[in-house]
Amino acid sequence: MIFVAAGLTIYAIISNIDYREYRNLIPIVSVVVLIALFAVYLFEPVNGAQRWIPLGFFKLQPAEFAKVVVILLLAAVLSPSNRDEALFKRQLTWPTVFRALLIVALPAILILFEPDLGTTLVFGFILFVMLFAAGATWRQMVALAVAAAAGVVVVLQRGWLAQYQIDRIRVLFEPDKVDPLGIGYNLQQSKFAIGSGQLFGRGLFAQGTQTSFEYVPEQETDFIFTAVAEQLGFIGGILVIAAFAVIIWRLLVIAANARDRFGALIATGLAAMMVFHVFINVGMTIGIMPVTGIPLPFLSAGGSFYLAMTLALGVANSVWLMRTPVPGENQLG
Repeated sequence: MIFVAAGLTIYAIISNIDYREYRNLIPIVSVVVLIALFAVYLFEPVNGAQRWIPLGFFKLQPAEFAKVVVILLLAAVLSPSNRDEALFKRQLTWPTVFRALLIVALPAILILFEPDLGTTLVFGFILFVMLFAAGATWRQMVALAVAAAAGVVVVLQRGWLAQYQIDRIRVLFEPDKVDPLGIGYNLQQSKFAIGSGQLFGRGLFAQGTQTSFEYVPEQETDFIFTAVAEQLGFIGGILVIAAFAVIIWRLLVIAANARDRFGALIATGLAAMMVFHVFINVGMTIGIMPVTGIPLPFLSAGGSFYLAMTLALGVANSVWLMRTPVPGENQLG
């Protein structure tokens, strides 16, 4: 509840700050986030991962805030500061595309070696969506897709993925062959929990065997959707997904009505982040996506993630509140 109160406060404050002011602050904030991403390696690993900075009252996870900062930085780079140029220059140049790649590459690599494969993939998806929205040509998009595929091959050949990460991908295609009592246990128990909820669920906080007896590991964080499906059933699960769909739809509405390209790209990037988190998290609990440790917005436990999401929606709300045009000001077509 402390984090909820703090998150709502952040949302209210950020909503009332003109998002265009962030152009001047982005370089400073970006440096601070990069320093924090380096700093996590100075502390002892937790469950084999170095993702957090202990602050006494809670553990800060810089990677969660890095996603929002990267979206702001990409929006600034992909949208010219000159308003007339923003209106008429629709296609991106290759130098601009390369700058966008560099912006994403450094934090993504640092986070990959924490290790945190799921968050690294979020950065890639955000980059592709924002480049497309900013006017990248189909040749640029194809070239980036080929480069991404080549990058995956290099990562696998270099052995940069831990064995458990590789096994998580294998278990998606061979659930009966990859240690069902080990790496495949989460997915197996998750499916049991979701299936046991049936149409209307076993009741909120009822004695559902899978979640109440903690047969599903990490059910407060990565596998929170299993508790939703078991307790509220298919209907409850669909309603939760529909609520996320409304948020994503509103983000796209904000993008379509933004005052300038900078605001439109911010909202688009935030929508992409939300889509990826929801699709991957729900998908991994039902066995259509590999288990990557992606949390579910506003449901998974985690103070840093919750605060980062309220910050993100606060920025989006600022874009919406500032949409009213100033007389004589050039607008996006």
